[in-house]
Parts: sequence; structure tokens; C-alpha cells
Amino acid sequence: MLMSSLLSSPLVELPLRNPNFAIYSVGSAVSLIGMWMQRIAIGWLTWELTKSGLWLGIVAFADFFPVLLVGPFAGAVADRWDRLRIIKTSQTVALVQATTLFGLTISGHINIGLLVALAAFQGIVVAFNQPARLALVPSLVPQADLASAVAINSIVFNLARFIGPMLAGVAIVWSGVEAAFAANALSYVAFLVALSRIRIGSADVRSARRQSFTADFRDGIRYAAAHPGIAAPLVLLIAVGIGGRPLNELLPGFAADVFQSGAAGLSILASAIAGGAILGGLWLGHRAHSTGLTYVALGGAFTGALAAIMAVATETMWVAVPAVVVFGFCMSTSGIAIQTIIQLAADPVMRGRVMGLYGLIFRGAPAVGALAAGLASAQFGLRWPVFFGALLVVAVCFWTYLSRQRIVEALRKDRDGVA
Repeated sequence: MLMSSLLSSPLVELPLRNPNFAIYSVGSAVSLIGMWMQRIAIGWLTWELTKSGLWLGIVAFADFFPVLLVGPFAGAVADRWDRLRIIKTSQTVALVQATTLFGLTISGHINIGLLVALAAFQGIVVAFNQPARLALVPSLVPQADLASAVAINSIVFNLARFIGPMLAGVAIVWSGVEAAFAANALSYVAFLVALSRIRIGSADVRSARRQSFTADFRDGIRYAAAHPGIAAPLVLLIAVGIGGRPLNELLPGFAADVFQSGAAGLSILASAIAGGAILGGLWLGHRAHSTGLTYVALGGAFTGALAAIMAVATETMWVAVPAVVVFGFCMSTSGIAIQTIIQLAADPVMRGRVMGLYGLIFRGAPAVGALAAGLASAQFGLRWPVFFGALLVVAVCFWTYLSRQRIVEALRKDRDGVA
């Protein structure tokens, strides 16, 4: 009975019906595992070089901040040009960055300045790539399968976030951080091979070519700001990024100083968050076409904030682990619900620009949150930034809840059944 239910699930049926999406998902999974290995290794290398929560925040800020500058331009590009080609180009440049990071580390020439510069460069590449990567998904599946495809994308991301830190922990303990950087470089090669096997039609660029990039960007902002079903979820995403993500970015400090568990503890904590996120994606993926996504987004963000407070209120590793599992579950369900609402609400002609704004917030808000948390941790310790960030999320959840009826009505008008 369980096996039959699993096989009939949209999470299994959808890739079988859509070979392009299946190929893309497998290649993306390999690439994301490598990315998470590198991200964990960079965090650990930063801590080894500086022993500073401030530098952890600066490196995370360097990774996330470029989206604020590149994201709007990248969204317009994704509505004008071949999205698949944009992704291929971005992955090739990312391969060069990962190879350079590996070379500098294994040769002993890496320092905190170079690490910040390389993190910023990677941030630029990801910021340019993200709108095209998000907007490509509707080209790989029919409209009826889009909600499930978004959920599967999130599951793939969080599965990589579960596996990547575990592999990074093993690599760091047995071979050093340079092994994680080498694995990331190889993962880009695997994704490029997968992308070469995808065959889709050209993206719809009916109106974008007749305007400047500046005009495209303005139109995207006006469209998103005027749409209650898009604007309010984006505000909630900002709060989650600024207030919820600092826990992720400060994990190396918690593992080393609070829980006294080293790189192995960092791997366990990061994998616990990702494990909870996978469970959240699986749960939501089975009901991706059902109603109530607005309430899932709100409930997930609210409960995740409370779990973050619980995780940092203890000094015992094995008390914190269940709390971060709940944190991962709730932030995953909230994030999937927000992205699904926005993808389904956006007009196809505007989708690249809307997802450019989404990507700007998705990476830009954590950049602000990471830098603020790093600065605050230097003055007040690691716990207080996470605590006050969680309170920010709770406050915005209450504000969004008061606006819920306008959101539900707007979504019901555009896409019946996703409210």
C-alpha cells in the first residue's frame, strides 16, 4: 500500500512524464550537493582563518549581496534571452571559480581577503543565474504540473543541503577543505553534461525586446508591487531572509564555540536543518495542488522562528539538533509555499522579472541578515542575533496574517485553488 501510494505520488509521476525535467533535476542535484560542500567548507575555512563571527557574517554577506546589484538586470535578461543558455554560461563560470578556490587552498595561498573576493564572485554568478534557473522550470513541465515541480525543486535543493554538509564534514576531517572545493568543481561538470541533453523551445520574449533593461526592471517592480498575491509573500520572504537565515550562517560558530563539536558538529547541525527541510518538501509536495498555501507559508515561518529560538537557547548539542530539524521543516514548507504562490501568480511574460525580484530577496535578504548577525555577534555573542531575528519573523507573520484575505482573494482570482 505504501509503495503504491509512493509510486502514484506527483513527486514520482511528474519526472517520469517529463524527461527534460528529470534530466534537469538529476544534474541540478549533483551541482547543488557540490555547492553545499563548498559553502560548508568556506564557512569552516573562514572560522579557521579568523575565529570570528564577524568574518563569518562578512563572507556570507559577500556571497549573498551581489544579487542586490545583479538581480534586477538578470531578471530582465531571463525574459529576453535563452534561459537554458544563460544557465550553461553561468555554470561554466562557476566551474572556473571553484577550480580557482581549490588551487589557492591546496597551494597554501588562500587568505581571508581572497576568500571574501571569491565568495563575492560566486555571488555574482549565482545572482545572474538564479532568475533564469527559476523561470526555466515552467518550460520543462505543463502548467498543471508546475506546483509539484516547484516542490520537487525544493526537495532536490534540500536533499543536497542534507547530503552536501555530511560529505563536506567527511572531506574536511579526512582530506581538508580543498577536497570539498574539488568536489564542487566536478559537480559543475556533471550539471553541464545534463544541461546539454535538455531540448526545449525558445523562451517567450514577446515584449521584452521592445524596451530597455531599465524599463523592463521598472515594469517588473510595478507589476509585483501592485499584485497582492505577489507583494505580500515577497515581504514575508524578506523577513524570513533577514530574521531566519542568520542561524544557518552562524552555524560554524555555534558548532565550535557553543556546542564544542568542531567540523563534525557543524556537519550534523547543517544536515539536521536540511533533513527537516527534506521532510517539509516531501510533505508539501504531496499536497502541492491543494488549497491553503498562504496559511502554510505563514504557519511555517512562525513555527520556524520559534524553533530557532529553542535551538540557540541550549548549550547541549543533542537538544539543539531536534530544534533545528523543526526549523528546517518549517522554513522549507514556508519557502516552497511562497515560491509556488509567486510562480503560479506571475504572468508568463513577466515571470523572469518577477523571479528576478524573488531571487534578489531570496539571496539579498540573507546577505543583510548575515552581515547584521555577524556585526551583532561580535558585540553580543552568537545567540542574541538569532533571537531578535526570530522576533522579526514573528512580527511580520502577524502583519501578513492581517492581510491574508486580500492575498487569498487575489490568488483565487488568478489561479483557482492555490490560496
